[in-house]
Amino acid sequence: MGQPVVEIAELTKIYNGTTVVNKLTLQIEEGEIFGFLGPNGAGKTTTILMLLGLTEPTYGEVRVKGFNSTREPLHVKRMTGYLPENVGFYDDLTARENLRYITRLNRIPDKEATERIGRALESVGLSDVAEKDVSKFSKGMRQRLGIADVLVKEPKLVILDEPTSGIDPAGVNKILDMIVDMSRKRGITVLLSSHMLHQVQKVCDRVGIIVNGSLVAQGTIEGLGKEIIAQGENLLEIQVDELNSRLIDSLGSITGVITVEPSGDMLTIRSDRDVTAEVSRVIVRCGSLPLHMRSKDYALEEIYMNYFQEGCPA
Repeated sequence: MGQPVVEIAELTKIYNGTTVVNKLTLQIEEGEIFGFLGPNGAGKTTTILMLLGLTEPTYGEVRVKGFNSTREPLHVKRMTGYLPENVGFYDDLTARENLRYITRLNRIPDKEATERIGRALESVGLSDVAEKDVSKFSKGMRQRLGIADVLVKEPKLVILDEPTSGIDPAGVNKILDMIVDMSRKRGITVLLSSHMLHQVQKVCDRVGIIVNGSLVAQGTIEGLGKEIIAQGENLLEIQVDELNSRLIDSLGSITGVITVEPSGDMLTIRSDRDVTAEVSRVIVRCGSLPLHMRSKDYALEEIYMNYFQEGCPA
């Protein structure tokens, strides 16, 4: 595995004696979609500003593709695309003209810029309205133009701040598809900051949760669910065609099974190891059939809310 695109080490920001970001350490790999989660005031925006080289850390450091954001901010800005929640465009210019302005700011030669702009507009589905003034664009169209805006730079890293806020469901799905396309087809690393947890769960490879300036959890949703909700145990959900006490007792006697909880024709088995094969055999031996069997799917919302009930974990 190569060098991570984003490397954050002991990153700390103190404003007027208040620690806003506290010793944050994090790595994000190439092509990964990383969900950056936390309540308002948790330190997400300050972290992003330090990552972009727009504010200096009190101590610690952040690097993008090996470049230090504080000492080499121009290198970082050239390879990073940033889409804020309320993206700004010149309303009296067309979509194409707005992108042309961006390419000139980034000193991209006009011939090369023309090709990049055409590809970017096509990739976000705006080629047909490229000559229309942005003042006539819907919120969803403006967000898609914002994605085209970051794509024309051909960045290594894209930071998206609430990219689906205020957009209708059809528009949301288009934006999410574009985010996945950036990662899977273009190899772009994406840092996604959003409060829409079900959307984050849909597209992100890993997530990090920041509370009061500290990163309290990071990992895959499955891994965090197993660690936080199941406390390191395995949860297996099974639907059977016939549920009886003999079956429940037999499942409970399997080595490693901690509890067997029936509910209607469903069973939830908690164990300290993978017992899927043994469970299948016992169900058949007891004269029943497993109609449906799966490891428990963890909801990101359930994991997230764990940090806001009865205080946050240390």
